[in-house]
Amino acid sequence: MASYEIDDYLTRLPDDQRRALDELRATILRIVPEAEQCISYKLPAFRVHGRVVAGFGAFANHLSYLPHSGTVLPAFGLESSGYECTQSSLHFTPDHPLPDELVERLLRARLAEIDDAAA
Repeated sequence: MASYEIDDYLTRLPDDQRRALDELRATILRIVPEAEQCISYKLPAFRVHGRVVAGFGAFANHLSYLPHSGTVLPAFGLESSGYECTQSSLHFTPDHPLPDELVERLLRARLAEIDDAAA
């Protein structure tokens, strides 16, 4: 388990970003307790059965939730909810963290996508 690598990543961040991403990390692990913590593309990530299901990162002007899929976020139409998105990242700020319910929906969608691909 690479939780120490994620700890190291988080310790280098400003307090507000670290707290927000620590909370996101705890939410992901609560929803998917079997997830293995790792680093993917130099950012904290979470694997289930060898497949990356989520990740996050801190950037100059925002934080990002990363589903490690190009289809999960577009399927949710989150721009209309006030979130800035790319095809593969959902942006938020420490002042406006992602709701747990949204994180759960995104994780469930990614897990379903992986299950469908395996079938």
